Amino acid sequence: MNRLLLHLLGNSLALYAAALLIKGVSLSGNIFDLLIAGFILGILNFFLKPILKILSAPLILLTLGLFIFIINLFILWLAQYILPSFVIQGFWAYFWTLVIITTINFLINHYREA
Repeated sequence: MNRLLLHLLGNSLALYAAALLIKGVSLSGNIFDLLIAGFILGILNFFLKPILKILSAPLILLTLGLFIFIINLFILWLAQYILPSFVIQGFWAYFWTLVIITTINFLINHYREA
């Protein structure tokens, strides 16, 4: 339960940081909308990402793992599509948002294990 709550807060923090730092990313609403966005992103990563990885395993192998970036972009786009208060405009905004989300999740996993 603590791990789930930690990742929910981490995703919410990452989306908030992306909205503050990256031109082309906006998150309107209040703190509740931010938590909902983090929850939706976490649910999509938990349920949809493994299915997409299994279905696209040949492409992942063929591209030496770079296709996982496309899967992550798709999940982020889907979260943005589901949530009207979360808007990302442009490829570089998606790219840097993924970098922020990945970095924050990496730090959470690293310090949780330590």
